[in-house]
Amino acid sequence: MKLVILDRDGTINEDSAEYIKSPSEWQPMPGALEAIARLNHAGWQVVVATNQSGLGRGLFDMAALNAMHAKMNTLLAAVGGRVDAIFFCPHAPDEGCRCRKPEPGLFEQIGERYGVDLIGVPAVGDSPRDLAAAMAAGCEPHLVLTGKAFDYRSKPLPPSLAGAEVVHQDLAAFADYLIAQEARPSQAAELSSY
Repeated sequence: MKLVILDRDGTINEDSAEYIKSPSEWQPMPGALEAIARLNHAGWQVVVATNQSGLGRGLFDMAALNAMHAKMNTLLAAVGGRVDAIFFCPHAPDEGCRCRKPEPGLFEQIGERYGVDLIGVPAVGDSPRDLAAAMAAGCEPHLVLTGKAFDYRSKPLPPSLAGAEVVHQDLAAFADYLIAQEARPSQAAELSSY
């Protein structure tokens, strides 16, 4: 199974210090939905792992979260893409759960649901906690310079982001990278058959 795990806020859609609380506030990052569609067309199953502490903080309810995800799915379908599942942590930071990134609980749930070992599974995010959770679960961490990491387009990465396996300008660049990486072994096999 070809599986890729994406963060949501700041990776797929615009982020906000005030939280994304409604479908009207949920706005896709430029090129992100098309990037997911390209991954789907290349055979990748795309799963989202996202902290949604706005639920635990009482800033929005499950109906609002479901409406945001319905909007994302509708917009994805319009460009030929899909997200296969969304795993989210509803807890506030002080609740001490295991599913809130940087803890690996969401990733472990994904591995259990899909019956796969997550070693080497690409995981994409825009913050140190995304990378920490991915690494704790054995995933291959990828940083996108959008959302929380946008400022690092023009300055060096801090030590907290040093674990990024590969750094990409945005989700579209990540998709290009992953699809190109996948193409390389088959090209080498074709050349060796001559």
